[in-house]
Amino acid sequence: MRAWILDESPGSYRDGEVDDPPVGPGDVRVRPVASALNHMDLWLTRGLPKPPLPHVPGCDVAGVVEAVGEGVEGVAVGDEVVVNPAVAPLDAVVAHGIDAPLGRGFQIVGEHRWGGHADLVVVPARNVVPRPAGRSWEECAAYPLATLTAWRMLRRARLMAGESVLITGIGGGVSAAALALALRAGATVYVTSRHEAKRRRAIEAGATDAFDSAEDWPVTVDVVVESVGPATWERSIRALRPGGRLVVCGGTSGPTVELNLPRLFFKQIEIIGSTMGSYPEFDHVTRLVAAGLPVQVDAVFDRSEYPAALERLRRGEQLGKVVLRHDG
Repeated sequence: MRAWILDESPGSYRDGEVDDPPVGPGDVRVRPVASALNHMDLWLTRGLPKPPLPHVPGCDVAGVVEAVGEGVEGVAVGDEVVVNPAVAPLDAVVAHGIDAPLGRGFQIVGEHRWGGHADLVVVPARNVVPRPAGRSWEECAAYPLATLTAWRMLRRARLMAGESVLITGIGGGVSAAALALALRAGATVYVTSRHEAKRRRAIEAGATDAFDSAEDWPVTVDVVVESVGPATWERSIRALRPGGRLVVCGGTSGPTVELNLPRLFFKQIEIIGSTMGSYPEFDHVTRLVAAGLPVQVDAVFDRSEYPAALERLRRGEQLGKVVLRHDG
């Protein structure tokens, strides 16, 4: 098959030929119609993390089932599906249920296993769901990782109707999904961004106010959704009310922050880590998308234009998801 391939990490992607991925028992092979970029696409080229090599990137995939493995039921060749990028072993599902991402052997499509910026991708049959009716292929490729991650973050942060939430770095897929989900939950939402245009568009999408990430934020909130890291961390902590909760899923500005311990215990705040999501959570967000949850697609590139799409992501120009459209 033809794919974007990473031969070394750190390294650069090349367009080339690799063997078709085999279909094992319990697997399905999907021919992508659209796939979407994540910061993972960039991190892999820096060795952060270093995937098994050679590697095919692409965490987010929507397409058509091309083959099914032995023992697969409920999925057939020709089905239009969306791939759940969070692959949990069955024993982790049994042991942890909705917290299956905590179990050993958890994998992410496009990180620990080959992804969807290719002609074909193979995942366990439990990792495909029917394509939500009425949504475009681009929207179906855009929602899986970001909306799943944002949903689990807000669930773990126990966000309730009537509460206030601050979302840092509006523009990325997770922050855009968190905005849509928090509004749907009945929360008052504030956002931050370095870019005036992104702040303006977030207000148009329903945010109550938007602040420059580099300036003080004149707001105190119940929950902060943090994915930027050191560039916003101190302001995020200061924005929490006493007893507030900060939930974090990443650090696009770096991996290390300083924590003022007296502020932590005197304000009695919570810091909550969150990664990806479980099968029940993915089913839930898929139902929300089918019911009309907004999915922010920033730009659509042909798959052959992957380097240009990566550059848009690297420059932080996007608001929502950058999507690749595959031939056919």
